[in-house]
Amino acid sequence: MTPTTKKLHGMEILASKSKTKCKIPPCFGAEGAKEALRFHTMLSVYDKTPLVSIEALAKKLGVKAIFVKDESKRFGLNSFKGLGGSFAMFCILCRELGLDPQKAELSDLMTPSAKERLKSTVFVTATDGNHGRGVAWAGSLFGCKVHVYMPAGSAEVRAEAIRKFGAEVTITELNYDKTVLLAKEQSEKNGWHLIQDTSHEGYEEIPSKIVQGYLTLAAETVEELDSLNTKPTHLFLQAGVGAMAGGVLAYFADRYGENKPICAIVEPKAANCVYLSALAEDGSPHSLEGDPQTIMAGLNCGTPCGVTWSVLRDYAEFYLSCEDFVAAQGMRLYAQNGVISGESGAATLGALELILSRQDIRADFGLNENSVIVLVNTEGDTDPENYDEIVRRGKYSVQP
Repeated sequence: MTPTTKKLHGMEILASKSKTKCKIPPCFGAEGAKEALRFHTMLSVYDKTPLVSIEALAKKLGVKAIFVKDESKRFGLNSFKGLGGSFAMFCILCRELGLDPQKAELSDLMTPSAKERLKSTVFVTATDGNHGRGVAWAGSLFGCKVHVYMPAGSAEVRAEAIRKFGAEVTITELNYDKTVLLAKEQSEKNGWHLIQDTSHEGYEEIPSKIVQGYLTLAAETVEELDSLNTKPTHLFLQAGVGAMAGGVLAYFADRYGENKPICAIVEPKAANCVYLSALAEDGSPHSLEGDPQTIMAGLNCGTPCGVTWSVLRDYAEFYLSCEDFVAAQGMRLYAQNGVISGESGAATLGALELILSRQDIRADFGLNENSVIVLVNTEGDTDPENYDEIVRRGKYSVQP
């Protein structure tokens, strides 16, 4: 890869085109999505989340359409994360019962004998909030115990949102990556099932199942676009470890082939591990050191997900590293257009507005009056107090 970088107010832009393309793993393509969707539709709370057309903003910014997949409506969890955690847990529990997850029904796990066997099954995870809530919720569905570890500085309101599903929650004094290591150590020490979207050597199956679970939102999005006889030209995805971004990008690449939309990966500047990995030019994922701080708690991760890194490396055209005020501006833009979006959910819209404000930069992205852009609002107001400070009181306003 031969990367080129540009600086824009509040953002650094890395353009990189891989000379070769990795093969999309089958589990991240159409068949994988079909399997995940089969499970999710068995849940009584399942319903498609809306694909919202933000027409007024699209017109103002000079593009044909901006669609946002609003995952704040997913399962009543205010975030998309329940998709991955529940599907991975279902697969693990099927294995515990000797069932095939591709054929098993949810009812098979709800019989008295199955519930008796599963009630002693314990899961553990590390989270900045949304993933832990999704795992705790899934544990409550199946009657399993869940332990959740959160990094230092985690908002107590996010911890309480996890506890309400019966999970035991500990806010540590560690950063996110070290909290992930703590969860791994606890799983090995206690014989608990680790359910984490960050992969490492020897731990790829469960992260892959979590990513596969996220494909439900991608499949729903494409189905809705098809019903509108619309093809996306651009896809903006936020990344923490890059599990959701890599999975959704893989699905779009598999679905659209050579007509895949141009993809931009958006991260906080303080925790831009995917950006830095692409910048390194050696094809490998890289971790960042220290204790990064950003309002985008769901994206505050220092190590890329190994099972999706090659997809992000080979199929994304741009990597964006953003200041916190970019996400805050995205939150306000969403609110003005009837969508409630948290700090991590709004990063892509804030970045998009910046890009469209500069004619030379929008030209680099191939953005024009015919562009159809897809965003994913990954969370709602998961920290209501901070949401109010940002949206209604102007905290983290656009810097001069």
